[in-house]
Amino acid sequence: MSFEQIVAFAVFAVVTSITPGPNNIMLAATGANVGIRRGLPHMFGIALGFALMLFLVAAGAGTALLANPDAMRALRGVGIVVLLWLAWKIATAGRSASGERERPIGFFGAAAFQWVNPKAWLICAGAVGSFLQADAPSALPQAALFALIFVAIGMPCMMVWLGFGAAMQQVLKSERAFRNFNIAMGALLAATIVVLV
Repeated sequence: MSFEQIVAFAVFAVVTSITPGPNNIMLAATGANVGIRRGLPHMFGIALGFALMLFLVAAGAGTALLANPDAMRALRGVGIVVLLWLAWKIATAGRSASGERERPIGFFGAAAFQWVNPKAWLICAGAVGSFLQADAPSALPQAALFALIFVAIGMPCMMVWLGFGAAMQQVLKSERAFRNFNIAMGALLAATIVVLV
């Protein structure tokens, strides 16, 4: 890739990483519920899980899946179910009997979620369709570069959402405010299903 293409891909990575979507909404909810430090595994899981997914799709493993309408319909169905389940979990999250807030999504859960995240698939398809050079001798170096750029750019963008959620802890002092915030985040996450329909 030329320098200009790398810059264009970096801009693509910033725009797709900072805009609202399932990952960022869940990060804001995690930040509000458990703060930045306890939310970091969730953020790292997203970053590395998506980077691996992007690498595999760009390297060719995802091409067959993207080209198979039946497989994509099945993935869409699973994605809808998982998003609705996560939206419900966020909307009904509360403090435990001991007063502690519920555990956030961990590293592996966040990494695995990328495979049913509709925005992640759209980003992968957009990256491969717009930036992958078909005339290159191998897709592997490009795929690795795509993944590295997304990790380097995505982490600061995701930190904005995690930090926003953590900052909301100052506002969410009452149980009612906390519950209303979680309901709003759950509703926003459920609304992202519009992308799948």
